[in-house]
Amino acid sequence: MSETTVPETPSPVDSVKMKHPRGLYTLFFTEMWERFSYYGMRGILVFAMVATVADNGLGLSNADATAIYGLYTAFVYLLALAGGWIADNLMGAQRTVFWGGCIIALGHFTMAMPFGPFPFYLGMLFIVIGTGLLKPNVSTMVGGLYPEGGARRDAGFSIYYMGINLGAFVAPFVCGTLGEKVGWHWGFGAAGVGMVFGLVQYQLTRHHLGDVGKFPRPSERSPEQNRKTRRGWMLLGVAVAVLVLLVALIKTGIITFDPYEVAAVGSWILMGIVVLFFAAVYAFGKLNREEKLHVGGIMLFCVAAAIFWAGFEQAGSSFNLFAKNYTDRMIFSWQMPASWFQSLNAIFIILLAPFFAALWVRLARKNLNPSLPLKLALGLIQLGLGFLVMVFAAKVALAGHKVWPTWLVLTYLLHTTGELCLSPIGLSAVTKLSPKRFVGQMMGTWFMGAALGNLFAGLLAAQVTGHNIEDMPHNFLLVVAVSVGSGVLMIICLKPLKKLMGKVV
Repeated sequence: MSETTVPETPSPVDSVKMKHPRGLYTLFFTEMWERFSYYGMRGILVFAMVATVADNGLGLSNADATAIYGLYTAFVYLLALAGGWIADNLMGAQRTVFWGGCIIALGHFTMAMPFGPFPFYLGMLFIVIGTGLLKPNVSTMVGGLYPEGGARRDAGFSIYYMGINLGAFVAPFVCGTLGEKVGWHWGFGAAGVGMVFGLVQYQLTRHHLGDVGKFPRPSERSPEQNRKTRRGWMLLGVAVAVLVLLVALIKTGIITFDPYEVAAVGSWILMGIVVLFFAAVYAFGKLNREEKLHVGGIMLFCVAAAIFWAGFEQAGSSFNLFAKNYTDRMIFSWQMPASWFQSLNAIFIILLAPFFAALWVRLARKNLNPSLPLKLALGLIQLGLGFLVMVFAAKVALAGHKVWPTWLVLTYLLHTTGELCLSPIGLSAVTKLSPKRFVGQMMGTWFMGAALGNLFAGLLAAQVTGHNIEDMPHNFLLVVAVSVGSGVLMIICLKPLKKLMGKVV
């Protein structure tokens, strides 16, 4: 998913009138190239896994490939929590971002090696770890450049998020074309080159960041803090050793696993962790009545996020396979790479985010701005409408006809407008609803909701693209029922939901 945590004001057009720290552009290009590498690799990931060994692929079934995709994207979100902790307690954001970028580049180049499944999976592991280190801390440093807050900070984030989506837009045209037309390893290699470009410019312009993110928190270390730091490094060392041992056991064949079963079990474990966390907060968090209501609202956001991302993340799995196998991509005598459809979400974000930002402001001035629960409901309903489009497209495809690209374009448009209703609003609301002593942990639950949604996305895609392809319209229709039904239920329960959130709505 492209980033859509865009402040409501001001628009990027307005933001050019403000002078910004030069460090903003250091972070802009770092994240642009990181997103280029991430979305470039993601656009061809499932294709490379399902391609035959003769075509330099892994020869996996659609079900296994999409389950692995779900595990991969879920762990990207989960590792972001650890990456933030490492920066805050051990290395500082600046160094964490640099080493994260190095590990990402290593991952892409490892995947580019034509030596079979092991380097492929090892490269994916490197990318997950590197993204967890880099991604949350770049965003943190953007905020640190604007200690005064206010509209100038919002404008800075608007510029920053445009850079993210610019990288996501360009990536499929470069990495996707190389991967599909030349060879999968060329596409993965191009993603690695993009990350190297980002690292080079980051190092050359890093001095513009000054002390922002340079040191762990707090920068002045007491003896007790130094002891905590040493324990942190020991804990990190143990985690790395366990990971190396696990990789070695898998490499030697001592440990084997079924990707679909791992994703299924992982989703149950993650759900259990989220439930236990909220139960602990209610039982031992010493919350007053208002805070308990607000935490209930955050639980609602987590559920909505999991449902939404489970459908939205079909973009890189089942929808990607649909584009490749069932969509007419011929332009005269030339066939368009299927991965190019992955650029649609990013370009729609670039075009529509300023419109939505201005829309919410204008409605607020007229006292017509939809409440937070209503915006969440609208996001879920639009997700369902996108899948309704795919129901009809799937019926055409299963009748033996190639479908027009307009079906996927309309679906991605509806999903993007749904994302603009749900993602930035939900993230903002979590920060406002969280009890002050639990803000960081509550933000973690939002990311865990996204991770859970990605796990569900892999499981759903495995059902959609598995052996019973004739069930595709039915499976898409089930997603319509769940997402639209959830949105309609939220609208029906709008009054009690507003009470949960109080003045925040």
